[in-house]
Amino acid sequence: MSRINTNVTSMIATRVLTAQTNSMNKALQRLSTGLRINSGADDPAGLIASETLRGQATALKAAIANGQRATNVISTAEGALNEVSSLLSQLNDAVSSAANTSGQSSDEIAAQQLQVDSILSTINRIANSTDFGGIKLLNGSLDYTTSGTAKTSAFDNVIVKSANLVAGAAKTITVQVTTSAQQAKLVGSTGVLNGTLTLQVAGKNGTQVFSFGTGTTETQIQNAVKAAKDLTGVSATLSGGRIKFISTEYGTDGFVTVTRIDDSTAAGADSNFNKGTVIGTGKGVDAKVTINGQTATANGLTASINTADLSIEITMNKTLGQKITSTANLAITGGGANFSLSPDVLTGKAGIGIQSITTGSIGLVTSRLSTLAEGQANNLSSTNLGTSQRTVKEAINQIASLRGRLGAFQKLTIDSTSNSMNVALENTTAAESAIRDADFAAETANMTRSQILVQAATVVLRQANQAPQNVLSLLQ
Repeated sequence: MSRINTNVTSMIATRVLTAQTNSMNKALQRLSTGLRINSGADDPAGLIASETLRGQATALKAAIANGQRATNVISTAEGALNEVSSLLSQLNDAVSSAANTSGQSSDEIAAQQLQVDSILSTINRIANSTDFGGIKLLNGSLDYTTSGTAKTSAFDNVIVKSANLVAGAAKTITVQVTTSAQQAKLVGSTGVLNGTLTLQVAGKNGTQVFSFGTGTTETQIQNAVKAAKDLTGVSATLSGGRIKFISTEYGTDGFVTVTRIDDSTAAGADSNFNKGTVIGTGKGVDAKVTINGQTATANGLTASINTADLSIEITMNKTLGQKITSTANLAITGGGANFSLSPDVLTGKAGIGIQSITTGSIGLVTSRLSTLAEGQANNLSSTNLGTSQRTVKEAINQIASLRGRLGAFQKLTIDSTSNSMNVALENTTAAESAIRDADFAAETANMTRSQILVQAATVVLRQANQAPQNVLSLLQ
C-alpha cells in the first residue's frame, strides 16, 4: 500500500469495531435491564404487541383488585346480617313466650316487650351503621331506585335483585297478567242449623275445629271462621245466602279443606250442612305473568324472573293480579351495589340490590317488623300474636334470602370472575414476557462473542493505522 492520505483498511476496521461495540453495548443493556426490547428500534412490531399485552395485564390487575374489594364489601354486609338473623331468632322466641299468657304475669310480658324493643332498636342501629369505606350497606342506599311502585300503583312490593342499566339509563319493566291469581274457595250449605255441627277447617296456617249448636245462623258460622283466619289461613263470606270458605292467600299455596267430623246421621245432628264426611277441598290458582315478554315464575300474586340482564321479584296488588290481560309498568331508575369486575368497564359491571333491613322495611307487606314495638298494633300485649309471629318469620326468611343472594353473588360472580381473570393475567403476562424479556443465556453468549470481536477489531485497527508508516522507508 503506497497511499497514505486515505487509509481504507483503517476505515474498514473502524466500521467493524463500531458495529461490534454497538452489539456488545446492546447485549450489556439487555443483561442489565432484563429486557430484550428497550426501545422501539429494538423490535418495532414486538414493542407494539408487548405494550398491548402490558395494558391488558394492568387492566386485569385492577379488575382483580376490584374483585377483592367487592368481596370485602359483601363479607362486611353478610357479617352484619348474620347478627340480625340471631336477633330475629331471639325475637321469635319472645313472641312465642308471650303467647303463653296463662303461664306468665303481665309484668313478665312487659319485661319481654322491653327486650323486643331493644332488639328492634339494635336491628335499626345495625342497618344504619354498617358501612364500608363510608358507604352505608344495609340502610337501603344500595337498593335499586324505582318509579311507578308507590302505594297507589299496581304493585304491593318490588324487589330488584340485580339489573343491567345501560349507560345509567332507566330500564322499563312491563308486567302483563295472562291468567289471574285466585284464592282457594269452597262453598258450603246455609240456613239456621237444625242440630249440632262440628267442622274442621284447614288452611295454609293451620287447622281449627269449630262446634256449633242448634239454631246457629250462617252469619255466626261465618264470624267464627273469620275470627280464626290468622290461625288457619281461611276466612269466610256470605254469598247468595251460602257460606263461602276462602283462603287468605292467593295461589296454590293457599288451600281450604273443610271436614265434617261429627256424625251427620246421629240423633240431634244437623242435616242441612253438606252431609258427608269430607265437605271438600279448594285450591288457589297462581297468576300467569310475563315480565318484559319473558314468562315469569309465579306464586300467587308474586312473579319473578332471573336472567343475566334482570332479576326481579314483583308482588302485584289484588286489582292487577286478578285482571286477565291487564298490564302495568314500572321503571328501574338507578341505584344498586355495582362493581367493575372486568378489564372492560363498559361491559364488565356486575350489580346486586341490597335492600334496607330496618324494622320498617322487613316483615309482611301489611305488617312490618316495627309493628311489634311498644304501643304498636302487634306488640306482645296485643291479641295479634299470630300476626306478630308470621311477621317475624317473614323477616327471618327475607334476611336469609338476602344472605343467600349475597353469598351466591360473592361465590359465583365475584370469586369465579376473579379466578378467571387470574388465569388470564398469568397467560397475558407470560405472552408479554416471551416477547419483551431478555433470554439471559442467549444474551450472555452474544456479549461474549461481541467482546472477543471488539478485541480483535481493535488489534486489526491498530495494525491498519501502522501500515502507512511503511511508506517512510521509500524516502530514505
